[in-house]
Amino acid sequence: MRKDDVLRLIDAIHRERGVDREILFHALEEALSLSVRKKLDVEEGYEVIVNRKDGSTRVIGPDGDADGGVELPSAEELGRIAAQTFKQVFMQKIREAERDKVFAEYADLVGTIVAVKVEKQEGPLLFLSLPDGQEAILPRGERVQSERLHIGDRIRVLVKDIVKRGSRVEIVVSRKSKDFIEKLFAVEIPEIADGNMKIMKIARDPGYRTKVAVYSPDENIDVVGACLGVRGSRIRNVNDELRNEKIDIIEWSGSLEELVVNALKPAKDIMAEHVFPDEEANSVFVLVPEDQKPLAIGMGGRNVRLASEIVGWGIDLKTPTEYEQELLAEGNTEDLPEKSPEESSSDDDLTEEV
Repeated sequence: MRKDDVLRLIDAIHRERGVDREILFHALEEALSLSVRKKLDVEEGYEVIVNRKDGSTRVIGPDGDADGGVELPSAEELGRIAAQTFKQVFMQKIREAERDKVFAEYADLVGTIVAVKVEKQEGPLLFLSLPDGQEAILPRGERVQSERLHIGDRIRVLVKDIVKRGSRVEIVVSRKSKDFIEKLFAVEIPEIADGNMKIMKIARDPGYRTKVAVYSPDENIDVVGACLGVRGSRIRNVNDELRNEKIDIIEWSGSLEELVVNALKPAKDIMAEHVFPDEEANSVFVLVPEDQKPLAIGMGGRNVRLASEIVGWGIDLKTPTEYEQELLAEGNTEDLPEKSPEESSSDDDLTEEV
């Protein structure tokens, strides 16, 4: 290869692929060195050096002598196998350099939300394109199983990881992660983005229901109202992105009893004094109104399960009637819940009628 050809080759690849010239020179030197050793049928000891200014080459021999008694062979002299080795090694090094360049460019995206377009599906993988055309992958394990995505859909995803695979870089994204919810809230709710509010915990059943516990050290901030926004505008943006996944905003509390009451929403009329912790069992027993128990449990037990995840304790729900029957069955009448004046009056009227 002539000196001018070397420089033209380096410049052409640099312009076309955006790979740093010094990386290309190193790749060329490694490929030429391997080809020379292949031609001489030796494992090591001969290194090719390329002059960065004029493109000239020289061979360093085993003893460190310039040229080492060997001149760089021409393409014809190298032979087919050595020439093929040169081409394979050089192209591999270029691909690795491109991979490292892409990896460095996108490494800072991990943990952020990006807008993408669904391009195609191959088996369990969805291939997406970022705004600059770079490809991202949404694996089946990072998808919401109840969500139906179609070619051409524009969605937002969380960049979960960037990994090197051979000469390629894979940008792995997620819509299933709890971190996706946290980042969405930070995008839509300025008080969270600026640190005036903090997400304490997230419990999620992807595609169905998510509970987000929020807290602010500023007592003047209505954390639930801030998340909802005017006429629900803020939470609606999050909800639209999640394809109508139900979202419960929970006010975090340092009181276990209050936190349990908040976490069991949308169930209402549960009182903090009806929450009884069992520290040894790391669980709480909760008395809930008869008409609120289905809501507190949720479809398939989803609501109480997510509430338990938020609280970090097991939650056992009973109505007053169920609790009373349980105590009577055990012969324990001392712990029966006291009846309200209305209930006592009703019982007295019933006795008089009889």
